[in-house]
Amino acid sequence: MQRGPGNLDLVELPLPDIGPDEALLRVEACGICGTDVEEYSGALFDTIGPTSPFVPGHEPVGRIAAIGARAARRWGIVEGDRVVVEPALPCGACRDCRTGRYVLCAGWDHFPMSYGFIPAKIPPALWGGFADHMYLHANSVVHKVSDAVAPTTAATFNAVAAGVEWAVEVPGTRAGDCVVVLGAGQRGLACVLAARAAGADPVIVTGLASDRHKLDLALELGATAAVEVDGGEADGVNADGGGVPAKVLESTGGVQPDVVIDVAAYDPQTVLDAMTLARPGGTVILAGLKGGRPVPGWISDDVVTKGLRVQGVRAVGHTSFRRAVALINSGEHPLHRLVTHTFGLQDAAEAIETLAGNRPGSRPISVVITPDHTTPDRPTPDQTNPDQAVQE
Repeated sequence: MQRGPGNLDLVELPLPDIGPDEALLRVEACGICGTDVEEYSGALFDTIGPTSPFVPGHEPVGRIAAIGARAARRWGIVEGDRVVVEPALPCGACRDCRTGRYVLCAGWDHFPMSYGFIPAKIPPALWGGFADHMYLHANSVVHKVSDAVAPTTAATFNAVAAGVEWAVEVPGTRAGDCVVVLGAGQRGLACVLAARAAGADPVIVTGLASDRHKLDLALELGATAAVEVDGGEADGVNADGGGVPAKVLESTGGVQPDVVIDVAAYDPQTVLDAMTLARPGGTVILAGLKGGRPVPGWISDDVVTKGLRVQGVRAVGHTSFRRAVALINSGEHPLHRLVTHTFGLQDAAEAIETLAGNRPGSRPISVVITPDHTTPDRPTPDQTNPDQAVQE
């Protein structure tokens, strides 16, 4: 339970009685993303307001421990099935929910009503995946996962769904499109995977020299080129007069991309790089938050004269989750390679600090929490780099 910024502790809460429309999830694994880092530090609450104390964790996977009869019929699952749970909890009655945009739902008295953010004062308190059990409200949206998929691999579902949403669904990526992904974090890698699965060719990803292990993994996930940039290009121009766009266009043979997805965090320059790279009539997807920083030197006329479509993305819709789970269930992609670290519940704070990059030498991509009653995946030599840190 989180009681304030940087304040996580283990507590024991009673399991709720399950009614006919509800269920109880026995959590096997829960992924961590950048939002968890901002939640843990307290930065997120500058935007959404305080919600503590609460149980964090909005990327849970587990088995149904108990389920009501009506919930079983509605969700098409039974006790013992492995599922992943979408973070958003729709009210089902507001305009956004009724028009299918339930990720924007604001119909609850408390906002946001999303797993991992709901105050413990709202019964039954077990609203997050950093736990060995999680309550499933009647309005929950769940997806069944194959028993052949390792729980920690299934815990990448939210990142993979973001890749599908941002790199395929929103821009309308088609087979043969040229796609560039700026940023090689877990979401950037998921964008690479999703774009290639949709038939995009070529797919280019950029990353810092310190992200070399991520760029190498991007190639395993289907990237046709991984372009290394350095800190000297933070202003868009490097020492030889080129810059990120020039390096990317060199890898495409001068072909400007149909779609550019900016998933780089905190660097406003990547917005300008995306605008420069996109072909006339192309699409720019803005997904990486810049921490409130303005984009220096941005000229809106460039959007007009190139006829660009510039689209911000927020959260993930149902179709993208469904397609992501299908990708995971297929077993055709080395998604287990995304998971670099696993931690027990007692080390949840260490897990978050690791993903935040506050543990030198750890080189995280995806970090997963596994309750003590499960056995974390143990990477084998063909699953991970020999020097890659793995913690339990």
